[in-house]
Amino acid sequence: MPRDKRGWQVSPAPDGRGMPEQTPKGPAAHRRPGFLWFVLILIALNWLSLLLFQPSSGEQRVTVPFSPYFLEQVKEGSVAAISSKGDTIQGKFKTKLRYPSTDKKAKPTKLFATQVPSFWNGSQLSALLQEKAVKINAESTSESKSLLTELLLGFGPTLLIVGLFVLIARRAAKGASGMGALGNFGRSQARRVDPEKIRVTFADVAGIDEAKSELSEIVDFLRNPDRYGSLGGRMPHGVLLSGAPGTGKTLLARAVAGEAHAAFFSISASEFIEAIVGVGASRVRDLFAKAKEAAPAIIFIDELDAIGRSRQGSVSVTGANDEREQTLDQILTEIDGFESSQAVIVLAATNRPDVLDPALLRAGRFDRRVTVQAPDRKGRVEILEVHTRSIPLDDDADLQAIASSTPGMVGADLANLANEAALLAARRGHEKVRMSDFTDSLEKIMLGSPRGILLSAADRERTAYHESGHALVGMLTPGADPVRKVSIIPRGMALGVTLSTPDSDRVSYSREDLEAKIRVALGGRVAEEIVYGTITTGAESDIQQLTQIARQMVGRWGMSEAVGPIAVLPADGEGPFLPGVSATSESTQRLIDEEVRRLIDLAHQQVTHLLGDHRDQLESLAQALLKTETLDELDAYTAAGVPARREEPAVIS
Repeated sequence: MPRDKRGWQVSPAPDGRGMPEQTPKGPAAHRRPGFLWFVLILIALNWLSLLLFQPSSGEQRVTVPFSPYFLEQVKEGSVAAISSKGDTIQGKFKTKLRYPSTDKKAKPTKLFATQVPSFWNGSQLSALLQEKAVKINAESTSESKSLLTELLLGFGPTLLIVGLFVLIARRAAKGASGMGALGNFGRSQARRVDPEKIRVTFADVAGIDEAKSELSEIVDFLRNPDRYGSLGGRMPHGVLLSGAPGTGKTLLARAVAGEAHAAFFSISASEFIEAIVGVGASRVRDLFAKAKEAAPAIIFIDELDAIGRSRQGSVSVTGANDEREQTLDQILTEIDGFESSQAVIVLAATNRPDVLDPALLRAGRFDRRVTVQAPDRKGRVEILEVHTRSIPLDDDADLQAIASSTPGMVGADLANLANEAALLAARRGHEKVRMSDFTDSLEKIMLGSPRGILLSAADRERTAYHESGHALVGMLTPGADPVRKVSIIPRGMALGVTLSTPDSDRVSYSREDLEAKIRVALGGRVAEEIVYGTITTGAESDIQQLTQIARQMVGRWGMSEAVGPIAVLPADGEGPFLPGVSATSESTQRLIDEEVRRLIDLAHQQVTHLLGDHRDQLESLAQALLKTETLDELDAYTAAGVPARREEPAVIS
């Protein structure tokens, strides 16, 4: 793999980032010789017109008043000839005169112009001119136009209209057939990637082995369609990838195309929709036609729920289907029209499979449904290895320790963590990315960036006791997650932070575990009550968190003896895959509120007794926080006088 002089690996990233840009071959359209000649001719014509129509640079004509100057010059016999055009008179003196005569800077000239007042007696003026033998000429009041002006005014608009029609006809010929100048609206906006340009394979996708194994059969279908057809099998029409955002659905689709050496058409579902009715359906037809021509091919539609939502109750006032429904109908029709011999597969991704229309999910359309789950600890290690290929790591960088500290993170989160660590190492001037860069970047992502605000001594002390209460309850409560870091440095919206993460991934929680979470959330508020005897607004987020946990315990998970194992609260994202429950009565809602209050009051009493019995340890931990502002796991347990109970994670081979 190539490296630069500092040792950095410079190969492209798995998703194609880092590839050098390819400059287009051949001259640009506006640099062709024909276009240059056209521009030169226009410049020459413009120059010639300036030469022809510019005014002559001869003797200047001076404007004089009609009375008394002009009349006096006529009476004195100084006027040789005049020409009239309406009420305007232009003439020529017999000798050069200066006007005004008192202005020595005025240049002498024979040419003059004046204006005849409308009330002046024209017959008297004519008699005076004849008497003084002044030569009289007259010009037409209508403007005379040159030949070039006549041609431009006569044929210019016609030529402009003809040229406009020619331009529209040429563009229409390049657009989609049958739609004229609007052909481009009906063409697919999908981005095509040819097989030889796809460099992403299954080796670049880590942490989702179950999804890869299900899609490996699709790859074999695209590579060897005849082998399955000989046994009467047909290729699946569509595969639905569902999962939380950032789990790698798009990357997985590109990897399938890279493994199968198939053309890859990628488009977001929202790009089908336009204001013009019927455009979305036309784009769907064009996309599937291009994919069939490029077979074997994969059509990837991201965020399918943008057009694939359930159509129940979406009929408009007029009863007609809207543009989204027409686009969905066209997709269903195109998938149904696949022949068994056509090596074209539709891959779709969504974060909300529960809101999709049942017509999309029936057999024969999206035959396969692949759920892309968040990776476990082993998967996170593999994902970090993929995203740190181009990052020089220091010897102390332990990817397994990082994976153990990031439960719940998906591929996009881990990619962001690796990138933030590399940026932080570059800002610090490190030659390689160290473990401290990763841990500081993880704190920034999970806790937020430190805020540059200065707390008063009283607020700083109260924050220290508040966070010490959270940490000490977490250390002394069985089933609570180990405390990783305690800080009174303001981050985000919080004045202090206590970070607790489990040693290993958790897929389910017992009643004792959830009660421990409630007690830890109450630790900060109870610590303030014990030390100061008053409460503040600093426990707002803690109260919201513990209230939500208690309500879920009572209404969804059946952890209340008074309510029993009955679901009385709707589940998040209820739909075809997660059926909800019917509305509950007012008495049941009152019972839920009473049980939630009972759970929280009981936890409050337990935390109050716990911190009261360990008042000295609370004080010791708070003073250590005031001194150092941030305590890591080992320092926090030492300051509190509690032995660390963290289990070392097993080494992943």
